[in-house]
Amino acid sequence: MSSLWHHRDFRFLWAGETVSEFGSMISGVALGLLAVNTLHASPLDTSILAAAGTASFLLVGLPAGAWVDRMRRRPVMIISDLGRLIALGSIPIAFALGVLTLLQLYIVVFIAGTFTVFFDVAYQSYLPSLVEADALVEGNSKLSSTSTLAQVAGPAIAGGLVQTIGAAAAVLIDAVSFAFSAVSIVSIRAKEPEPAPRTHPNLRSEIAEGLNFLWRQPILRAVALTTSTSNFFGSMMYAVEIFFLVRILHIHAGVIGIIFSVGGLGGFLGSLSAAHIAKRVGSARATILGITACFGGFVVPISTHATGPYLMAFAGFSMGFGSVVYNVNQVSFRQRLCPPELLGRMNASMRFLVWGVMPLGGLIGGAISQIFSVRTSLWVGAIGMNFAVIWLLASPLGKMRDFPDTPAHGEELLTKNEG
Repeated sequence: MSSLWHHRDFRFLWAGETVSEFGSMISGVALGLLAVNTLHASPLDTSILAAAGTASFLLVGLPAGAWVDRMRRRPVMIISDLGRLIALGSIPIAFALGVLTLLQLYIVVFIAGTFTVFFDVAYQSYLPSLVEADALVEGNSKLSSTSTLAQVAGPAIAGGLVQTIGAAAAVLIDAVSFAFSAVSIVSIRAKEPEPAPRTHPNLRSEIAEGLNFLWRQPILRAVALTTSTSNFFGSMMYAVEIFFLVRILHIHAGVIGIIFSVGGLGGFLGSLSAAHIAKRVGSARATILGITACFGGFVVPISTHATGPYLMAFAGFSMGFGSVVYNVNQVSFRQRLCPPELLGRMNASMRFLVWGVMPLGGLIGGAISQIFSVRTSLWVGAIGMNFAVIWLLASPLGKMRDFPDTPAHGEELLTKNEG
């Protein structure tokens, strides 16, 4: 058995994250169905809803990293969980009172997304202080495996819950899951190190230091550009996906949940395979292979009522598998490369670049759907996603078998690039 199975504090972190991931998968389906079926949302409305969920990464992503680096990460994670509990809990209350509107959905999703920004930045920066450096790949793989397991079971559970208890009640389950996550994080005993002393006089210079570290390192820059490109065009598809399934393909909630679950199954298998693939072909090559799984998106626009469940499931499976193989390897490299005092800002800078494009992609996808058609938006998204790998192939990573092993090696690459 691997060492982290016996790591008490990691198990608490893992348990809390697993339960909240299940809740998020349920509400991810339930909120879209609530908007389309109950509040009669248009393609543009669903794209605004999708954009609201990621807009915080664009608006507060960079300062969040600097703030997180000034404080211990565990309290930030606890407060973020409680904030999401309160925000999402307001939806079933408003529904029960008969006053729920699309505007409230937008506001709640934005607030929950803001807390998610702080949680994610703190969470990725907290793991290296909880486990040893040589256990980071194992830790990320375990966290990713249960996250993707939630993607397997969560949507199917969501589809069943929406049909039995309603979409608003299903969202309540997600709210409760954040309470469980907060209790789990509180239960961690390990004392977190004191934050490093501030080295810059103001927030702007601290943010710039994180951005500069990311952008001047050629491999990190290529990873940022690759993920941004994939996320931008992927968001064009995601923003209208539920509308496409419900209104155009006329697929019921239960089947939609199963389709998304198959995508989660691909991610789960990817998390189990990521380390093995990296050992067989090299971590750099595994990362490149992972992102090429975007080809599965090409079958989405040609789906019909009869073929839709199968083609959509295939697309979700292939992209889920590849994206997790890609993320496990590149995130582990980032955590090894970056100095601890810069981790929050580096992760926030990365999230700003790779998630900040998502609301823009979602809004553009909604506009294309409104002006032309939903299928047009899906075609543009599918084609664009497959250009993402070009950034990696054109970088030093394109000629490597494995990522550099140490921060010193990373600095050597930086020096060569600057020379």
